[in-house]
Amino acid sequence: MSGRHHHEGYPDHHDHDDHDHHHDHDHGGHHHNHAHNASERRLWWALIVLAAFTGLEAVGGLLAHSIALLAEAAHMLADCGSLLLAVLAIRISKRPARPDRTYGHRRYQPLAAYTNGLLLLGITVGVVVEAVRRLMSVPQVDGALMMGVAFAGGVANLGAFLILSGGSSLNERGARAHVLSDLLGSLAAIVGAGLILVFHWYPADPLLSLAVSLLIFRSGLQLTRDSAQVLLEGTPPGFDAAAVERELAGLPNVRSIHHIHAWSLTGETPIVTLHADCADGADRRVVLENVTGTLRRRFGVEHVTVQIEDGECVDAETVGDCHEPRSMQVP
Repeated sequence: MSGRHHHEGYPDHHDHDDHDHHHDHDHGGHHHNHAHNASERRLWWALIVLAAFTGLEAVGGLLAHSIALLAEAAHMLADCGSLLLAVLAIRISKRPARPDRTYGHRRYQPLAAYTNGLLLLGITVGVVVEAVRRLMSVPQVDGALMMGVAFAGGVANLGAFLILSGGSSLNERGARAHVLSDLLGSLAAIVGAGLILVFHWYPADPLLSLAVSLLIFRSGLQLTRDSAQVLLEGTPPGFDAAAVERELAGLPNVRSIHHIHAWSLTGETPIVTLHADCADGADRRVVLENVTGTLRRRFGVEHVTVQIEDGECVDAETVGDCHEPRSMQVP
C-alpha cells in the first residue's frame, strides 16, 4: 500500500501561503514485513549452524593446543552473539512508529551492524595478542586433531555463508562478513594443520592466526564504516545528488532544484527531501507528480518530501546558498 500527502499550506492561511510541501512514499508494509521475515529466518538458521560448531572448535582448540582453533572458536562465539543481536534488531524494527519515534525502530538494524563491526575489531586485537604470545613460546600442536576440527568448522561456516547469501540488508551483510572471516579462519587452520603434520612446523599455527586477523580487521572496519555512515545520516551509496538535480531541473515548469538532503534509515533505500522552484503559473500538483515520479522511476527513491516554491526560497535567510547550482546539503 502506498500513501501520498499533499498540503496546500495551512487552512487558515491558504490565500497567503506561497509554498507547497509534498510528502510521497511507498509504505510497502507487506513487502517490508516479508523481507524482514525472510531475513530473520536466514539469520536464525545461520545462528543454529554456527552455535552447533562453536563448542566443537573451543574443545578442539584446547585439546590440540591450537591458537588458530581457539581464535576461530572465539570468533564463532562472537558471530553467534552478533547474529542474535541482528535478529533482535529485526524484531524490534517491526514495532510500530510512535510519537517520539516517528520513523519507527528500524534504526536498531544499523546500530546492531555497528556493534557487530566493533566486535570484529575487538576480536582482532585479542587474536593478535595471543598469537604474538604463542610465537614467543611455541607449544606443540596436535596437527591431526587440529585438521579434523578445522575441517568441521569450515563446513559449518560454508553452510552459514550459503544460508546468508540471499540477503542484502546491512545486518545480513554484517553477518556475512563475520561468517566469511570465520570461513577464512577455518581454511587457515586447515593449512596450518597440514604444515604441522607434514613439516612439524609449529609456528605455522600462530603465524596463520595473524594473517587471518588482518582479514577479520578488514571486515570489521568496513562494516563499522558502512553502518556509521547510515547512523550519521550520510549520503546513501550510489545516490548522485548532481544527477538528481540535473534530471529534475529539466522537467517542465521547474526553474531550479536545490536544498537536497539524502539519507537512509537502514542503508538500503534512500530518503530524500528537496526544494523545487516552479515557473509562474505552473500547476503545482503536476510538478509534484513529475518530480516524485521521476525520482521513483529513475533513481529508485520511494520516500521523498518535496517543497514547492514560486520565487524566493523559504529558507533563504538560513540557507544562504539556497538557489546556488548543485547546493546539495547532506545531513
